[in-house]
Amino acid sequence: MSKEAQVLPVEKSEILFLYESSYNIPNGDPFTGEQRYDEETKKILVSDVRIKRYIRDYLLNKGQDVYVVNDLSAVVEGDKMSGAAARIKALMKKFKDDKSIKIKDKEVVDTLKLMQKCIDVRLFGGISTEEGNAVNLTGPVQFALLNPSLNSVDLRMHQNTSVFISSTEKSRGAIGTTTVVPYALNKIHGWINPYSGRETGLSSVDIKVMLESLWNSVNDANTRTKSNQNSLLLLQIVYSDSAKKLYHLDKMISLTSKKATEEQIREFNDYSLDFTKLNEAVASDKVKEALYYTENATLKEKFKKLGAKYKEIEL
Repeated sequence: MSKEAQVLPVEKSEILFLYESSYNIPNGDPFTGEQRYDEETKKILVSDVRIKRYIRDYLLNKGQDVYVVNDLSAVVEGDKMSGAAARIKALMKKFKDDKSIKIKDKEVVDTLKLMQKCIDVRLFGGISTEEGNAVNLTGPVQFALLNPSLNSVDLRMHQNTSVFISSTEKSRGAIGTTTVVPYALNKIHGWINPYSGRETGLSSVDIKVMLESLWNSVNDANTRTKSNQNSLLLLQIVYSDSAKKLYHLDKMISLTSKKATEEQIREFNDYSLDFTKLNEAVASDKVKEALYYTENATLKEKFKKLGAKYKEIEL
C-alpha cells in the first residue's frame, strides 16, 4: 500500500469488482478443466473459491501469515494429520514465544488467538478441530458462490499439442482440446459483515490489504489459463448503518454492446457501462459513501462526475 492505512471500525459494506479476461479460462471446472458456464444465459461463471485463492496466494507471496495454504509437506514431516491440524502445528512453532496466544501465561495455546494471526482467517474465517480448543469462525468477507460475467460469451474451441511425450511407449507429444473465453467482463460481488468481523478480529487495515490483493492478484496471474487478465474497476459501497441493505447491488451496473451482439465483444472499447441505477442507489440515505479505484481513464473520468459520495481510494 502507498500509505499506512488508518485503523477504523469495520463497517457493513458490499464489494463490486470488474476484471477483464481475454482468450483464457477464468475459472475452470476442477473435474473437466473446462470454463464454468451458464448454458441458459451464455455467461461465464467465476467461483468464490477462485477469488479467495487469488487473494490468499498474493498475501502469501507478500509474506503475510495465511492459514489455508496448499503445501504443508514441510510442516507435518511425514506425520499423518489433517490440513487444519498441520497448520496449527506450524503456527504454534512460529509463535511459540508469543505470550499473547497463551492461556493465562501457560504453555496452553489459545487456538482462536493463534488463528487470528493469519489475515485470511480474519477475512474469510477458518476451522480448527483441536481437542478441547476447537474453533469454527464464519468469515466476515464473503463472495457470491458463482459470479456471472456482465456479457454473454460464445466459448471457442482450442486445440494444442504438447512437446512432452504422452507415455514412454510413444515418441510423439499429446494433443489436447479445450474451450477458451474470447472476452469476458467478470463481475465479482462480495459482502463485509462487521458482526462476524468482531469474532475474527477483522480490522479496516485488513480490508484495505484485501482490496489491494484482489486488484493486484488478478493482474499478476501468470499461469497458462489465467494470463491476459486486467483489473478494471473496484467498488466498495459502505452503508450508513449495519441495518441498511441495497437489494441486487450486483444488478446495478449494466453493459451495452457496440457490436451487433455481446458475444462479439473482444475489448473494452466494444461496449459501454451504465451506472445510472447504481448512482441512484448510492444517493439514498442507506449509503454512507462509495469508494472506488480504477486505472482506466474513461472510468476514472466518469466516476469523478457521479457525485460527492464517490471517493477515489489508493491501493
